[in-house]
This record gives sequence, C-alpha cells and structure tokens, in this order.
Amino acid sequence: MKTFQVPAKETVSAANQEIFDKLAKGLGKVPNLYATMAYSENGLATYLALSNAKTSFKAKEKEAINLIVSQVNECDYCLSAHTMIGKLNGFTDEQILQIRSGEVSFDSKLDALVKLAKDLTAKRGHADEALLNNFFNAGYTNESLVDLIIVIGDKTITNLLYAATKIPMDFPVAPALENAHA
Repeated sequence: MKTFQVPAKETVSAANQEIFDKLAKGLGKVPNLYATMAYSENGLATYLALSNAKTSFKAKEKEAINLIVSQVNECDYCLSAHTMIGKLNGFTDEQILQIRSGEVSFDSKLDALVKLAKDLTAKRGHADEALLNNFFNAGYTNESLVDLIIVIGDKTITNLLYAATKIPMDFPVAPALENAHA
C-alpha cells in the first residue's frame, strides 16, 4: 500500500498555504487530515466550506453526529479529534462514550438524533421508520433531517480519507468502546 505523507505547507499550492495559515491561527495547528486534503488544489477549501456551513444543529448536536458516524465508520482519527472537540463543547467522557455506543441516556432528544444518525450511516440512508418517527417526535423537523444527512456526508468524507490514507494521528487517541462496535 502507498504510504501517505502529510504534506508540508511549502509543498502545497499558494491558496492552500493561505488556508494552512488561517487554520494554524484558529486551531493552533493544521490537523493532519486537513493537510492531507491539500494534495488537491480545491479539496481543502471545498471541504472546509461544507464543514463550516450553517446548520440547524447546535454545536453539541453536530458533535454527537460526528462521533456516532465516526464510530460506525470505525475512523480512529475522527473519533479522536471529535472526542477532544466534544469535550470542548461540554460533553463528559462518559457522555461521549454513550454517544459513540448509540445509547444516550442523559438526553432523550439527543438519543433520537444519535440513533437515527447511526442507522442512516450503517444502512446508507435506508433508515428505520420507527427511528425516523422518534426523531420527528423528539422535535426535529424536515430541515433537521436534511441537515443531518449533510453532516453525515461531511463526516463520511473525512472517515473515508483517513481509511484510505492512514495518515499519522495528531490528537490524543480516543478510548476504545467496551463490548461493542456501534
């Protein structure tokens, strides 16, 4: 298998170098997965536009989606990154593990969201009708469903990129789930 190196700033296009500068200023570093997107002239900017687009979800809801999708897709890189981001958004370690397991006991609305996100990801969009009904009964709307699918798509992009490249981890490694695959 080809070994993917994380490209250095000086090896990417001028446009991507500008994005690296903005990322480093905002995040304190350029995450390896983002840097890897800079192999493409347009990939990094395109991805960041999608990832930073407005959504009807609150930050914690979006992180919950990112965590469960990354768990279903078995993406260690994204699980690690979003475990850290989830903590920055106020989730505890235990809550993060619950989200990743697909059983959220601390918030019934978030539970409906996580269960549907898990099902949509695992079944490639062919959701269980009961989970859809539970999602809507929890207070989510048609807009929420569209936004959920967009966030799943966003996270699936990074999950696939990591699976294909296995670039080095640059976040603290997320703990393994006990007894389960999501």
